[in-house]
Amino acid sequence: MPPTTKPAPSVEDSGYLHDPEVQLMLRTRQGDDDAFSKLVSTYQDRLTTIFFHMTQNHESAEDLAQDVFMRIYRARHGYQPTAKFSTWIFRIANNLAINSHRGRARRKEIRLPAGESTSMSGLQPDDSVLAEKSALMPTRQIDKHELQIIVQKAIEQLSEQQRLTVLLHKFEGMSYSDIAETMEMTVPAIKSLLSRARDSLRTALEPYMQMGKETR
Repeated sequence: MPPTTKPAPSVEDSGYLHDPEVQLMLRTRQGDDDAFSKLVSTYQDRLTTIFFHMTQNHESAEDLAQDVFMRIYRARHGYQPTAKFSTWIFRIANNLAINSHRGRARRKEIRLPAGESTSMSGLQPDDSVLAEKSALMPTRQIDKHELQIIVQKAIEQLSEQQRLTVLLHKFEGMSYSDIAETMEMTVPAIKSLLSRARDSLRTALEPYMQMGKETR
């Protein structure tokens, strides 16, 4: 009797079909461009913000976010729901950011048109100057805008893996397991990255927190 082979799991067998965004991607696979437009609307700003924190350049962040969607659309016919859509798209974004970093030196300066900001940071072209001035004036109350700058600069000092882990956990609200799947790491490794990132941020921000207490 010839050996029997186990059939490959079908889309219907996937455990992720309850995810509405997976359903949108399956519709995209079938040629529904309106479904794809909904995914773009949902994730464009979120991806741009993640990439901005990784590259420190708004134009590069927008280009990388666009590249993610182009890759997804080109490969739509081969899509299989093997993960939550959010996990899947951020994994693509993570790999793209790594490849982009390897291909060119990371820019250190932030240059944004006057009045333009990202949805999370609110940074302006003169933020680096303001942050330096804040550090020279320990007796003055730090306002909310300057605190955003200080936090941003502290995040910049983290390693790329730590930074992405913090962004996905705090800003995207992803679980340890989802972050681990996104970054293709173990859950203990993710917890370790977050712990080290918290320690680094605490060390960087503590002087400013003390400053705020002293000026009350």
